[in-house]
Amino acid sequence: MSHKSFVITVLSIVLACVLSSASFIYFIDPMWTFGHANSYNNVQTVIDERQQKTNTIHFQPFNYDTLLIGSSRSTYINQHDFSGMDVYNFSASNLSVREYNPFIEYAKKRRGKEFDRVILGIDFFKTSRDQSSTMLSLDRYIAKSNERFYRYKNLLSWDLLEYSYQNYKMSRDNTVLEERNYNRENVASARKISPDKVKQQTEGKIEKFRQMFYGKTYAYNPQYKNILMQLKKNNPNTEFIIFTTPISTPLFKELVAQNRLPAYERWLTDVTDVFGGVHNFMYPNTVTNEINNYFDGHHFYPQVGTLIAHRLSGESKDVPEDFGVYITKEELPEHLQKVRKQAAELGKEDNANQQGSK
Repeated sequence: MSHKSFVITVLSIVLACVLSSASFIYFIDPMWTFGHANSYNNVQTVIDERQQKTNTIHFQPFNYDTLLIGSSRSTYINQHDFSGMDVYNFSASNLSVREYNPFIEYAKKRRGKEFDRVILGIDFFKTSRDQSSTMLSLDRYIAKSNERFYRYKNLLSWDLLEYSYQNYKMSRDNTVLEERNYNRENVASARKISPDKVKQQTEGKIEKFRQMFYGKTYAYNPQYKNILMQLKKNNPNTEFIIFTTPISTPLFKELVAQNRLPAYERWLTDVTDVFGGVHNFMYPNTVTNEINNYFDGHHFYPQVGTLIAHRLSGESKDVPEDFGVYITKEELPEHLQKVRKQAAELGKEDNANQQGSK
């Protein structure tokens, strides 16, 4: 073989490998830049949730009338479970209240006008100064989506080839292997774990919240209410639907034990002052009492998200009667009195358990 023939052969092999790799990445679409669906890309791993969802909004038609925004808890709510609303779930892991505005503004820009409704999933632990003081934006994610040839450059990424193969295997086997996997309709699933593992992870999460969120470092952000007021001001023609994300009763018990009930009450007071009312799910009830509705006491399984969606959209036949209640500003004092009573009963249970263990 001549030198020229050898070079042509090598280049042909390299080109074939590159084209095969690029075609496979396109087929699986792990960064959600093309939008097609097939039986081998229907289970997707989370690579960078903010970037993936920004890519979807940037590259795909975006005609939804309702936007859902929240932290990782809210990602487990199926956007298709809302009755009478065309919802896009723009929730993302560890999302701060400071990100609500840039998320809404970007989605509004892509839609071309204000949304009919914005559904906000709010978390108590995100009211602390250290969780809600830093100014955040989507700018770097938007800039990435706008890069010239961005989605085609992705086709040459070795990392995305590996992610594509991972997605391919999960899709082929129709198996969810991670705490959060998505399908091509932006619906998140979570792998099921054993009750023993749930108990272990719940205990670990309680300890984490004791140390990082509910403990000595916690301080309510006095600007929290102003942040919410600015959202309302920026969207004068939009209906806001606000709900609190339900944590497991053991985690709520830790909130009470760390003397954060006054801050919880201030939080609900601020929210109802701004929006007139709130759908509260964050108190002991039949859903939160069952820790196997969660995989770590902090994140609920998608079936709980379905109950939330049904309650918020008025389809409550399958929702336990005590799960979720809409509270107006006028009704809040009575509701808080009930929660205080529940908190006191949790304290009595703890004392009884401690006495029994002696």
